[in-house]
Amino acid sequence: MNNKFTVTSFKKYKLEKEKITMITAYDFTTTQLVEEAGIDTILVGESLGMVMLGYDTTLKVTMDDMIHHTKAVVRGAKNALVIGDMPFLSYHVSVEDTIINAGRFIKEAGAHAVKLEGGRDVVDKIEALVRVQIPVIGHLGLTPQSVNMFGGFKVQGKSLEDAKKILDDAKLLEAAGVCAIVLECVPEPLAKLITESISVPTIGIGAGGVCDGQVLVIQDVLGMYKDLQPKFVKKYKDLGQATVEGISEYIKEVKSGVFPEEKHTFKMKDEILEKLY
Repeated sequence: MNNKFTVTSFKKYKLEKEKITMITAYDFTTTQLVEEAGIDTILVGESLGMVMLGYDTTLKVTMDDMIHHTKAVVRGAKNALVIGDMPFLSYHVSVEDTIINAGRFIKEAGAHAVKLEGGRDVVDKIEALVRVQIPVIGHLGLTPQSVNMFGGFKVQGKSLEDAKKILDDAKLLEAAGVCAIVLECVPEPLAKLITESISVPTIGIGAGGVCDGQVLVIQDVLGMYKDLQPKFVKKYKDLGQATVEGISEYIKEVKSGVFPEEKHTFKMKDEILEKLY
């Protein structure tokens, strides 16, 4: 098991060139398993809207949804740093709203940090959170809350103008005080340039192996979600198929009377049973 990962570990890992591992989790049981595996950080991602709640995008996720799931994850996390993902419109309206909602993640749910999407447009929100001692993770590139503006899930930063904006935004987020920056779906050369240009670590997802760490959705890693299968995902186990096979076998045995067997049942004394008749 790893030693406890804290917000100060981000820069330490970058300086020592040790890769940071991050994965999503949304419940107590899963958190215990990824903890046992030795994960550094857990993101309670708004992706739960799609993989746990069945929405077609993440935009329908509410603060109450996020707090509910983050509480469960925190209960299972002993060493990993837990990051609450701020959902759509929880930080877009005002600085005051941003502080209140981020504060719920820390005070009510017990998270150690929050993540929010965007560059120069959210610098004032990040600075405000840092001032009230709430650690912040940034997120640039393909930001799911902007999927309608992007016209779908597309690689970002391929043109000179877009690449320069993402690079400049990374430097602005660094100056605002973020602990790390998630880079999603950007070309690897751009991710490399950003990683080398800032002092805080980059966490890649579809940004190549040049980042200071990596994050993936656990359902993608374990083959448990089939509706969306991005190119950048590596499936390490096919628990989806294994689950279907296991439940199918259970159904078959129940219908045929094979389950439960004698070893699965409880007995009682004959003399007590006789008195019931």
